[in-house]
Amino acid sequence: MKNLSFPVKELTLAAMAWMSSNQFVNAQHTPYHPFKGKIGKTVKETQESWPENKKAAKGAPNVVWILLDDIGYGAVSTFGGLINMPTLDSLANNGLRYTNFHTTAICAPTRAALLTGRNSHSAHMGLFPETAIGTPGYDAQIPFEKATAAEILKENGYNTFALGKWHITPLADLTPAGPFNRWPTGRGFEQFYGFPSRGSIDQWHPELWEGTHRIKDQQDGKHFNELIADRAISYVSGQKAGNPEKPFFLYIATGAGHAPHQVAKEWSDKYKGKFDDGWDAYREKVVANQIKLGVIPKNAKVPPRNPGVKEWSSLTAGEKKLYARFMETYAGFLEYTDYEIGRVIKHLKESGELENTIVFVSVGDNGASKEGTFVGTVNNYGTTISEEERLKKNIENIDLIGTEFSKVNYPLGWAAATNVPFRHWKQDANSEGGTHNPLIVFYPKGIREKGGIRNQYGHVIDILPTTLELINAKVPESVNGYKQDAIEGTSLAYSLNDATAKDRHTVQYYEIKGSRAIYKDGWKAGSLHVRGQEFNNDKWELYNLKEDFNEVNDLAESNPAKLKELKALFEGEAVKYNVYPLKDGTEPFTLPTAYKDISRVVLYPGQSTIVDVAGPFAVKRSFSLIADTELKGVETEGVLLSRGGFEGGFSFFIQNHKLNLVYAVGDGTKYVVSSENATLPSGKVQLRADVKYLENGSGVVSLFVDNKKVGESKLDKTTGSVYLHEGVNVGIDDLTPVADTYKVPFVFTGKINKVVIDYNLGQQASLR
Repeated sequence: MKNLSFPVKELTLAAMAWMSSNQFVNAQHTPYHPFKGKIGKTVKETQESWPENKKAAKGAPNVVWILLDDIGYGAVSTFGGLINMPTLDSLANNGLRYTNFHTTAICAPTRAALLTGRNSHSAHMGLFPETAIGTPGYDAQIPFEKATAAEILKENGYNTFALGKWHITPLADLTPAGPFNRWPTGRGFEQFYGFPSRGSIDQWHPELWEGTHRIKDQQDGKHFNELIADRAISYVSGQKAGNPEKPFFLYIATGAGHAPHQVAKEWSDKYKGKFDDGWDAYREKVVANQIKLGVIPKNAKVPPRNPGVKEWSSLTAGEKKLYARFMETYAGFLEYTDYEIGRVIKHLKESGELENTIVFVSVGDNGASKEGTFVGTVNNYGTTISEEERLKKNIENIDLIGTEFSKVNYPLGWAAATNVPFRHWKQDANSEGGTHNPLIVFYPKGIREKGGIRNQYGHVIDILPTTLELINAKVPESVNGYKQDAIEGTSLAYSLNDATAKDRHTVQYYEIKGSRAIYKDGWKAGSLHVRGQEFNNDKWELYNLKEDFNEVNDLAESNPAKLKELKALFEGEAVKYNVYPLKDGTEPFTLPTAYKDISRVVLYPGQSTIVDVAGPFAVKRSFSLIADTELKGVETEGVLLSRGGFEGGFSFFIQNHKLNLVYAVGDGTKYVVSSENATLPSGKVQLRADVKYLENGSGVVSLFVDNKKVGESKLDKTTGSVYLHEGVNVGIDDLTPVADTYKVPFVFTGKINKVVIDYNLGQQASLR
């Protein structure tokens, strides 16, 4: 059944639930099997028959996919980096290192391509769910005709589990009412534990879902890595206890090493002083390690610094200390992630499953992060701050790096360093620096040469067909009633035991935010798009990767015929796989949430958290909060409605006998508006806050009790399109507090009948 589409002016959770229930999204597709026995008048005369359960072949291997986040080719020890990853080292030393493997240059497209075995635009995920537009390449509606690995493996008799980051559900579906057919459990995973939205998560205060249900925050101080490792072990243990012969598919997508970089000090302290000689020295050491290890060609050279990255020796002592601390934290974050992955691998070994398990580890879903600025960031200081001001604040807050009170991303100098031997970084689909990631394949029963190097060209869409060939499984002609489109990836199974095998994946396109490239038989043409520039004015470069592994020598001028040939090939691939229309974020755009076209939202206490990026405040517009309450008297206190936490948002609450609204911009600025000289009445009371945004970026907050104004204050600045790690809640503030005067959850002690979000500011906003 297709999604219902009709104009909605007021949306309640009840209405949204009705919409969801009419999608039939939670029912497993299990067609009726005709009875094959014989019915007699008595049981004695009857021949029983049972429906046949789908079974994998006897002895079929388990499958584990591990996808790390925002990690460059030169970061981890397994591929010559200076960050110790003993678990990954062990898997590679007993398996294979693939040195010529590629992703899409950014997270959501990589995930869609990985899970479906189809190119990202073909899977309708050309960019993010947050940037979806109504065209086939970008609407974020992964077609059911392109089944996921979980759907396919479930049809082949596997149990299926997903943990961690998802980030490929359309925003309009990320409400407590769904529809849930594009959540993990709607796309073949029988169990899911993680976060379905956004590209990042607060590692110390994760907003977590199990299945489609938001888990209550435990405030137990556990790191997200520990939580998903615990749950992975739990899922596998329970599955084997229930059916020891049945294989499983386990998909672990960590939040590491995506910002925020957060880890216990014991892990970052392991690297104290180890990066004091800076990113230039790091690049030299790692390229030498990579050549020695055999994961880059012997003639590879350290590339020029990326534009804007300063020479380490030119930095001040304060800058060096700050930037070294950033890298110590990132390194500790990754080594700790390896430790928690190691707990899962150790459990598989101790339970006797590892020898019959295929493990794929994609070390990154794109190149190293491009978002950290040239001076790094300790916290969200807003978009208007200068680099000089940001640097000053970073130095002041150096001891917050890695803690629960930080939202850390390292500076671009370290992104470039951990991306060696490649230039550029994440988002740059034109460059190997954006798309070239390490791949580890471990399969004791299927790999004869332990610790081997494989140089065959591969892409993230190849992992699914490789898996299917290795487990001897097929894509059903129809999955859940949908006739299946062809897999677009190429199995790499041919290369597992043949290091000299000729490449079979010979053509591959790339595109992210207008930067694009095309690869064919060792040649590559690419164009780095300048945001806002006409696409036809983009400059194309040409490289012979067989002779120039890391794109140092541009051959565009010397070989125009080859460039013309490849550009024509890109055009054909772009049309074939839904790449057009090109877009770079400068186009007019409205965030495609379920709330963008409605005038009122009615919320009730006890409801599930609403994901912030998909929530009622994600599209910036003036609003009223109107709470229908019953107050017990002067002792009544607590949160009526909250959005976000310490990183930004707002909270509408009662404390110290006053009505309050705290509005946190996100750069540390918090505006506190309180009722003045007003005693809140007992009994049934309407409490209201009007938040009016002005054209100059400022705003005004007005407070009302039973429609009588009791307080007002100006907001000198307001938040723009800031999507927070903490969502919208009624009756509590979740995870971390918006206000400084209370601790979470600060549960409301009176009674909330409902809270209305009304966007008709300027008119009389009332429940009555």
